[in-house]
Amino acid sequence: MNMNMLFKMQKELDQRIIEEHSLHNEELFERKILALLVEVGELANETRCFKYWSKKGASPKEVILEEYVDGLHFILSLGIEKGFETIDMDHLDGKPLDTVTAFFNVYSFAISYKNEPSQRNYEKLLVEFLLLAKGLGYSYKEIEDAYVKKNTVNHERQNSGY
Repeated sequence: MNMNMLFKMQKELDQRIIEEHSLHNEELFERKILALLVEVGELANETRCFKYWSKKGASPKEVILEEYVDGLHFILSLGIEKGFETIDMDHLDGKPLDTVTAFFNVYSFAISYKNEPSQRNYEKLLVEFLLLAKGLGYSYKEIEDAYVKKNTVNHERQNSGY
């Protein structure tokens, strides 16, 4: 996955949003953390991995992937916010866990990053989020393609006053 490209695209979108919504003097870090947590919840809802009481299956794969990249937008933005835009993808690997545990790990590391916004905590959050994608069956190529597509949609939304 070309993280440099994704960070560049996210930075352009972030700067556009700041300009168009006059957010130059706003502290956005905690709002971005909350937005990420909400997006992760929406992703979990689409997977239905926790709905042991229901026989209804997960949403279609493309719907889940779109929710996933919504979260990725905020994770990238959170890295940019603190200057963590250089990530070595070679050591960002591991084995996916069961989906429920993976979701808990993402929540946990998001809160850890909120409380201590260090490069180490950011990379842990990113790793757990990427492991979640792996556990959901997505490749880096699928994630990157979906991110590029959704980033375009997000720019179009800004064009229409979203």
